[in-house]
Amino acid sequence: MTVRLGAEEEFHVLDVESGRLVPRAAELLGRFDRPGLTSELQRSVVESNSGVHDTLDGLWTDLASTRRRLDAAASAAGLAVVAAGTVPLAGLGSRDVTADPRYQRMADDYRRVADEQLICSAQVHVDVPDRDTAVRAMCLVSPWLPPLLALSASSPFWLGTDTGYASWRTMLWQRWPTAGPAGCHRDAADYDEAVAELIRSGVISDAGMIYHDVRPSAHQNTLELRICDACPRVETVVLVAGLFRALVRQACEHLEHADGPVCDGRHDWLRAAAWRAARSGLEGHLVDPVTRYGALAPDVLTGMLARLRPALEAAGDWETVHGLLEEALADGTAAHRLRRAAQADDLLASVDLMVAETRGERPASRPAAGRRPATARLDALAAHPSPGRPPAPTPSA
Repeated sequence: MTVRLGAEEEFHVLDVESGRLVPRAAELLGRFDRPGLTSELQRSVVESNSGVHDTLDGLWTDLASTRRRLDAAASAAGLAVVAAGTVPLAGLGSRDVTADPRYQRMADDYRRVADEQLICSAQVHVDVPDRDTAVRAMCLVSPWLPPLLALSASSPFWLGTDTGYASWRTMLWQRWPTAGPAGCHRDAADYDEAVAELIRSGVISDAGMIYHDVRPSAHQNTLELRICDACPRVETVVLVAGLFRALVRQACEHLEHADGPVCDGRHDWLRAAAWRAARSGLEGHLVDPVTRYGALAPDVLTGMLARLRPALEAAGDWETVHGLLEEALADGTAAHRLRRAAQADDLLASVDLMVAETRGERPASRPAAGRRPATARLDALAAHPSPGRPPAPTPSA
């Protein structure tokens, strides 16, 4: 069975000369002739929506094409676009909120939280049979979301300083009242009642303000991943999408054959696991979803890949995901690359790297220290396939 997927990407709009964030998203949107591009809360952000795809190659081509066209439109206006959780050179001044009644109301209600929403994320949608399945699957996929955050981490800088985090966007995002782990619900009706209760409380104004790490779509039969930073390299989005599709596929198959409860209800550790991923990215420890102990990020990711191999092979994604994960563990997070660029030169150098990677360029860089052992573990996975399955070809690095 084909399980389709799609992605949403948010992009910062920068002045090409200064590298600073500027509230000129509307001008950029006016120059872009393709549907699927929209404004966001802040006037310095644009969002793109991909088509629906059967394959990772199709998604990859779609996202790369949109980025090229966005870059061309931005360049013509003296602008640049960046897919990253945050950008180094941004300032907090007067409200630069998009002129939309809903956004204006959010700015009035949430004040500083909304004012500092100078962040961008990447979201992935994956088909599910129905909303009941989507809600129940959230419990099964949630433990594996912090490793996906670690892969995407691209926001070490905030307001001109190094935060010490790989994903400072996560720290800013978690201040919203509904951000974080999704929790457990019996079915769609139970979930919808919980959402309605939050709306009745006045804490949020509508269901679109449910900002959990994963949530069922309100309009279609998909499960939506929301925990990740926007990613400078389109390859990272494709990698995360492939892993998330495998998680959802595996969860749906488990639910189809489950007899009794599928979750122990203990999700209190997930917020701590997300903090750990935001702090360290791939360059430190994560909370292993199986043992719930700390473990090196490459070990957690390679273990995740092995666990998901049957679902990846069933979708035809194994070779692509295996190769992209090998590359990600060799190069390190975007946060690591950006920090290295800034240390070698200055913050503008990290901005230049963000812009280049967003448009698809790959500036020469040395591999991050300590990554090759992870590559060896991935090679071992390729050499020892799942029982009953033919050996998978080893992709080129």
